[in-house]
Amino acid sequence: MNTKSHIAYALACSVSMLAFASNSAHAAEAEAQAPTPGETGITDIVVTAERREVSLQEAPLSVSAVTSETLKAANITDITGLNGSVPGLVVARSGGGERIITIRGIGSETPENTNTQPGVSYHIDGVYIFNSIAASAAFIDVAQVEVLRGPQGTLFGQGSTGGTINVVSIEPSTDALSGNVSAGIGNYKYMEGSGALNVPLSDTLAIRGAIQYTKHDGYAYATKVPGVDKYDLDDQDETGWRIGAKWSPAPNFSITLNTVQYDSKTNGPAQKNILDPDTDPRVLTQDYPGRSEVKTELYTGVIKWETPFATIKSITGYQKLHSEQAWDADGLDTELFFANTYNPISFTGVSYDHVPLWASDTESWSQEINMTSNGNGPFNWVLGGVYLHSKNSQYINEYRSDDDNFLQPALPVDTAFDDPLVGNLTYAELSSIKRELYAFFAQGTYEVTSQLKLTAGVRYNHDKASGAYDSLSGGTSNQTSGAYMQPASTGSRKADAWTGKVALDYQITPENMVYASWTRGFKPGGINSASASGGSFSVLPTYKQETVDSFEAGTKNRFMDDTLQINASAFLYQYKNMQFLEEDPILYGEGISNAPKARVYGLELESTYVPTDGLRFDASLSWLEGKFTSHYAALDPTAATDAQNAAGYPDYLFWTNFYDAVLARDAARADIKGNRIPKLPRWQGTIAATYNAEVGPGELTTRAQLIYRGKYQYRLFNDGAVDLTPSYTQVNLMAKYEPEGTNTDITLRVINLFDEDGVNSRFSDPYGSAQVFDTYIPPRQVILSFGYRF
Repeated sequence: MNTKSHIAYALACSVSMLAFASNSAHAAEAEAQAPTPGETGITDIVVTAERREVSLQEAPLSVSAVTSETLKAANITDITGLNGSVPGLVVARSGGGERIITIRGIGSETPENTNTQPGVSYHIDGVYIFNSIAASAAFIDVAQVEVLRGPQGTLFGQGSTGGTINVVSIEPSTDALSGNVSAGIGNYKYMEGSGALNVPLSDTLAIRGAIQYTKHDGYAYATKVPGVDKYDLDDQDETGWRIGAKWSPAPNFSITLNTVQYDSKTNGPAQKNILDPDTDPRVLTQDYPGRSEVKTELYTGVIKWETPFATIKSITGYQKLHSEQAWDADGLDTELFFANTYNPISFTGVSYDHVPLWASDTESWSQEINMTSNGNGPFNWVLGGVYLHSKNSQYINEYRSDDDNFLQPALPVDTAFDDPLVGNLTYAELSSIKRELYAFFAQGTYEVTSQLKLTAGVRYNHDKASGAYDSLSGGTSNQTSGAYMQPASTGSRKADAWTGKVALDYQITPENMVYASWTRGFKPGGINSASASGGSFSVLPTYKQETVDSFEAGTKNRFMDDTLQINASAFLYQYKNMQFLEEDPILYGEGISNAPKARVYGLELESTYVPTDGLRFDASLSWLEGKFTSHYAALDPTAATDAQNAAGYPDYLFWTNFYDAVLARDAARADIKGNRIPKLPRWQGTIAATYNAEVGPGELTTRAQLIYRGKYQYRLFNDGAVDLTPSYTQVNLMAKYEPEGTNTDITLRVINLFDEDGVNSRFSDPYGSAQVFDTYIPPRQVILSFGYRF
């Protein structure tokens, strides 16, 4: 079936099933209260945009929300599942357990690098999450997920050039004893279980706990791992739990404490080398037993005090992350990889490139205090300050050779400098980066008239980074005693930045509003550890902060007695100093550089139609364009390797012909002006339908959803054969039956109905042998679950 007919057939299927609306396509889908019997229409949604609770239709910005019901219906267990459902949002799987989150083409172009902050800031209950690996943690006891699109230059933390995602948990309640349990099974030996319990201990104190477990066999497997016929990849085995308490000794005062714990141990993602001769995307000709372990701990405390003039809130967060990743960095078996790397000039090749350990540890804490006005007058305001502190450490071992010892283990970090095993390492690194940021912000909205409002905000940011770094290349340690790696200071860097926002919104009628805004977003610069230690030729010791000036106009509308909702926005970004990971002419000298200027623009449309009490349609569409507008000669790792090999300087000869080899690699630079912005699908959208009716002694809800995510360039180099991530179409179905008076439900979910081998992302490894991999969306999943609530 060709692509067009496939899409048409999928769309017809979606409409005919009259499925549950794609709540993620529109913020109005965020767990709104259902209309009362006999009432037809779209109910208002309240989101926490701009640090205050506000109706989505009154917020002069682009924001979407996804409810817990929608997450379950589409089997979205973590942030990767949102891919394609929210306009402009792309969640790309990168190396190891990392997730690269991009909104409107702005996110992070520095994979596997703990020195930088993401362009899309990620929060749980308002607490900034420092390490992007932590974004892979499961959604646990979630009320809704809010996605704010565009720079959030006034009110949100370190990296909000692209937007902000906030996961909102269900709070403990003193209203009643309540809870729920559910369990499900499916193909690939899928098992899921979850439960939540809310217990009022008094009129002022309640606790709530929740647990979630998911396990399934691999969706793909490797064929060449010694001793294993089929080595599972893309498997899942994770447990998460949350417990919280809320104490409200007075009507205007509360303290809420929460902890979220998550633990995952798997064989790692299926990353298929595009050179793999096996055409089945779920079968990988790899020989290394990968693994992935991620453990996160989050502790939060929120104190809220409502005074006559303002609500004062203190938000405290402490978090820890430990991640251990190991993977087949060549993505092939030894014979295939040797043939791929064979150099006819030097008669040499490499049999394997394996990473037995990439360990990351993050420990951080944050403190924010803000005040939000409580008055009913024409002027409302928010002001506050935030302090963020984190320490990110990583330890890496890599082996690349032409021998047969391709299953060598990682060395302990305290291995002595004279241990002969050190000589087997191709690359090793032990480094840490400490970041500190404090900021002060203020934003106010003034009602110029009963219909016209002016919003203005400003934020002062101060950022400081310092680090320690040591590495070895080619199995040669610089140490003469003690451990083989001993990090030394790379110095420090500090910077200041002012960001802000100005917006006008005009309420044409109570149901129709237009707005226009300017916002500046900021992401701090930092230190290139290798360059600061003298290990690079052209990558600078520090890299600059990046900024985005956003100009946006939009409209939010209700028509036909609140049965039709149409929201639209258009935007233009002026993007400066995009941080990206660049190869250095010196081997293993990679670092972060800045692409000087880029322009991004686009249109977004979201719509909901509720013609009858039990029928609802939702749709969203985004059209995005963007390119680099200034000259910059960037060095692609693959181009650099090809150039040095063509000049007769393979890895083992590089250091004996250092100067000529560096010049050969440096000559492979290419101008990126005119290249398309990475991770920017030109077209992306979703359409869905819901039908809800009484069937027999109960209620039946059916849902069908069609998602289309267009093709995009994965990297700014725009090497078409390498960087072009293809488009895909996915159809999801759901049917839920709730027998009357039983508090139970039976749910059947079919995810990826047509078993589409959609490419989630194309990942070009910036390190090692610079191989290119495809990661795929899950295959068809059929899951039957049973739930009970009380």
